[in-house]
Order: sequence, then structure tokens, then C-alpha cells
Amino acid sequence: MYLHLGENTVVRKESIIGIFDLDNTSTSKWTKNYLGNATKNKRVVNVSMELPKSFVVCTENGETRVYISQISSATLIKRIEDKQLKGGYV
Repeated sequence: MYLHLGENTVVRKESIIGIFDLDNTSTSKWTKNYLGNATKNKRVVNVSMELPKSFVVCTENGETRVYISQISSATLIKRIEDKQLKGGYV
């Protein structure tokens, strides 16, 4: 199953480590450090030209990527939960 993150970007559900709300998590120094290091190491992919609302951490082939999305974390999680029974793209 695949999850659509915005623009033309989809990720495999199995590769998702976590889906995080930017408003709630970006106040933490741990999250700021993590996102800063990911940016410095060129592991951040911005899939939105709009105001970002969430970030999704994925790993594939031993590489970690952080996707910044305009879609809320609640919506992304709901898409996964709704489609788990149906399969396919969400």
C-alpha cells in the first residue's frame, strides 16, 4: 500500500517510521535538532509549496528520508487506517 504525501510524492506504507504534526512537535528542541540534522544531511524532501503541516519519516534501503507535507498528520493517519482494509493507494 502507498500513501500520497502531496504534490507527486507517494511512499510505501511499510517504509513509514512515523507521522508527526509540525505544530505540536516543532517546539521541542529534540525535534528541531533532528530536523536540522536531517536538513544538513540532505535527507529532507519538501513535497509542498504550501504551509507545511506535518512531516513523515521513512526508511528504505537503509536510508532515512523526512518528507515535509501540507497534509495534516491526522489526515495522513486516517488515510492509512481507512485504506488498510481496502488496500491500494491512499
